[in-house]
Amino acid sequence: MAKKKPEVRIKSWGIYTQWDPSSKALPEIVKVTREVPCELDIEFGYVANIKKAKNKKVRYCIYHPDIPDEEGTPRPPFCGEEYIRQNDWDFFIGDTIWAPVENKQGPWRITLEIDDQLVADETFMVRL
Repeated sequence: MAKKKPEVRIKSWGIYTQWDPSSKALPEIVKVTREVPCELDIEFGYVANIKKAKNKKVRYCIYHPDIPDEEGTPRPPFCGEEYIRQNDWDFFIGDTIWAPVENKQGPWRITLEIDDQLVADETFMVRL
């Protein structure tokens, strides 16, 4: 019997209200856009709806535009995993701009993978 293939759809993307990691509520969309102003604490990303993948892991990766660490070395992508909790699940993945804002400009790519397959890939251009 063939395995069910996960269905992934991007529901919204752009600038959001601040995400509260202690809350189950997703942030609210403020503006649909892939052009993000480079402003302190601005929250951006996307909400993906994932179906037919309960109990699988979704792997996310945020590729920053060569933001340097304390030693001046570009930071590696920020990656992690989450278990898919329901058969019809909305997942917010995003980031925020932190100080100093000057070195946060450029393309920010945010990807999702399920079973080593790329299922969502969005790039946001952050500009001063």
